[in-house]
Amino acid sequence: MVNFIRFDIWRITEYELTRKRRFGYRFIKTIILGVRGFIDEDLNVKASALTYSILFAVIPTFAMIIAIAKGFGIEKLIRSSLEDTFIGQADLIPQVMQFVERYLETTQGGLFIGIGLAVLFYSVLNFFMQVESAFNSIWQVKKSRSILRQFSTYFSSILIIPILIVLSSGLSIFINTAIAQSFLYEVLSPFLRFGFKFAPYFINWVVFTVMYLVIPNTKVRFINALIAGVVAGTAFQLFQFLYIHGQVYLSRYNVVYGSFAAIPLLLLWLQISCLIVLLGAEISYASQNIQNFEYEFDVKNMSVRYKNFLTLFITYIVIKQFEEQKPPLSANDISSTYRLPIRVVTNIINKLVAVSIFIEVFNEQSMIKTYQPAIDINQLTVNLLFNKLDNHGSELFLTNKNDLLDSFWQKSLEIKRRSEENIEHILVKDI
Repeated sequence: MVNFIRFDIWRITEYELTRKRRFGYRFIKTIILGVRGFIDEDLNVKASALTYSILFAVIPTFAMIIAIAKGFGIEKLIRSSLEDTFIGQADLIPQVMQFVERYLETTQGGLFIGIGLAVLFYSVLNFFMQVESAFNSIWQVKKSRSILRQFSTYFSSILIIPILIVLSSGLSIFINTAIAQSFLYEVLSPFLRFGFKFAPYFINWVVFTVMYLVIPNTKVRFINALIAGVVAGTAFQLFQFLYIHGQVYLSRYNVVYGSFAAIPLLLLWLQISCLIVLLGAEISYASQNIQNFEYEFDVKNMSVRYKNFLTLFITYIVIKQFEEQKPPLSANDISSTYRLPIRVVTNIINKLVAVSIFIEVFNEQSMIKTYQPAIDINQLTVNLLFNKLDNHGSELFLTNKNDLLDSFWQKSLEIKRRSEENIEHILVKDI
């Protein structure tokens, strides 16, 4: 069983499975990758860092939302919605709102317009940057959005929150009023009760799905964001339920800490909530990139000879495509057509681009990268291909002078030249 989970399951590709079995295998692989990512990515440490950022950002963020609500004249509605959202922290909400009021009162001073406003924006922006950084790390994205794009995206999101709350509340009131006056009230009342119980789950699914779709600085497919959103949203709602009803059993903290007990409980709630959010991000990444882990153990231990064979094969495929004047291929095209692991194909293509054997062509409409030969195919020999690959990188960088080492280097070059004589004039396209 252990060997099956570690090795064998990754050697079974989706092309070999029926549709029903494919779903089961994808589910098992996603769970395995999610758990592995949870351990390897140190999500517990990332959750702790986000908890620290939230503590600094919660007052400025609430202050900004309340300030926007005051501008629209819907302050009471927004306050009520925030209190309902964080019902698990009922003891701390009044104190937080007092802090928010004091924070907003400072806006009446002229100094706040300068330094205070800058601190508020920085606190909120820094929190969102930390969240994006954590998501990008999970998705293995090295480049974050520009500061200007982050600022416009995140603060426009905060501006939309009060509007969405008002629309949601107004729609709820309208539906309840319309149905209460309808003759179908008795018939629909059981469905309404179920709807009210189900609504928090649905809202969480929407919020988490949008989060996993928008925050990473990469293209996330909707279905993968939805899968993670449903899992994480359900887990978050169940945790809320357990946390609220479990506070009775946590009353011993009140004996030890007194009124201070709300703080460690808040930290516990934030830590676990952040873990759920990050675990959902890990699931969305795993479900979208399962193919990258096919033949994972074999790929890590691939021989140089077999890698050279696959490199020559992929080069041949791209060249023949170009010679026959067919559309250029992407890495996914090569992987799916010839049943090759996408990770192997991507690594080889990136290497061939780096040594100027291939050139990358980016289609802005389809957002897909395709590849064409960067060298005249009537001059690209097998010898030239492997020479470019072998010579790419640092050489002769050792500072210590050693006569035996230097002479052995010259001998090795001579041996290599002799072994290449048989393939020196063979073109890749003529193989």
